[in-house]
Amino acid sequence: MKYRSIPRLLCAFAALAVSCGATFAQPFPQKPVKLVVGFPPGGGVDIIARSISQALSDRLGQPVIVENRAGAGGNIAAELVAHAPADGHTLLVSAVSSLAISASLYKTPRYDLLKDLAPVAVVASVPNVLVVHPSVKATNVKEFIAYVKANPGKVNFGSAGNGTTVHFSGELFKSMANIDMVHVPYKGAAPAMADLLGGQVQVMFDFLSAAAPHIKNGKLRALGVTSTTRSPVLPGVPTIAEAGLPGYNVLGSFGVMAPAGTPADVVNRLNREIAAVVNLPEVKERLISYAATPEQLSPEEFAQVLKAEVAKWAKIVDATGVRLE
Repeated sequence: MKYRSIPRLLCAFAALAVSCGATFAQPFPQKPVKLVVGFPPGGGVDIIARSISQALSDRLGQPVIVENRAGAGGNIAAELVAHAPADGHTLLVSAVSSLAISASLYKTPRYDLLKDLAPVAVVASVPNVLVVHPSVKATNVKEFIAYVKANPGKVNFGSAGNGTTVHFSGELFKSMANIDMVHVPYKGAAPAMADLLGGQVQVMFDFLSAAAPHIKNGKLRALGVTSTTRSPVLPGVPTIAEAGLPGYNVLGSFGVMAPAGTPADVVNRLNREIAAVVNLPEVKERLISYAATPEQLSPEEFAQVLKAEVAKWAKIVDATGVRLE
């Protein structure tokens, strides 16, 4: 009787193998895809995610949902995605430099950027812009530096949170200009911007895409953009480097990442679909209207950019002496 049962067991195992094979062969995606954003609605990262979500949903044939998980300068969202199932259904949308800064900034990080997250695609790049409340008596970078030196420790600069490019654009500026400003971190750029507009903080190095409307309507004064070239959105605003701080350069890229271990075919499919979405005229126009420059990189090229950003910001974090628990 025992030997007669063996063929039956073999048949059962064969059926199970076929069933499992069919499961693994199912095309991606099988359910809604989440784009996890580490900041509240209305900030630069959120704007980028929502700019691609609907068109990406149309191409994938599944809902693409933007989920805001604000806190810790985007690290709560990054940690969530790093520990999510590696099946491509949970993705991170973040400012690449913010992730790279956090890799050096935190003494005890809860995830490893280069080991726990897989680069998928870069969507766009956006410079930050140095903006001040109208109450600040400075109309250019040199006057602003002089103003802060005359008021040491009395000028507050807001940011989207510790470790963000908005934060470290300010820290780098402080270090290079040898001035004393007080950093005030928020849970996202949107609440920081609200307080800047209200005068609770006086300065911010915000994403140009988010700050441009307030600059154009006169509620904020732009003193300089953080990139090495002027932005076509605000061609009359000089770069910080040309306006009084030579060598200053910060350019933020927005990327999509998946949990490490996500199958290569899924990563490559997502990369192709995101590139196709970014190339759509209506999406490209929307990104450009937000002062973002559409980008296209392969996962391998993105990985090299990420490594370079980690190395770059490690040096800057060391130079500023800023560390967080």
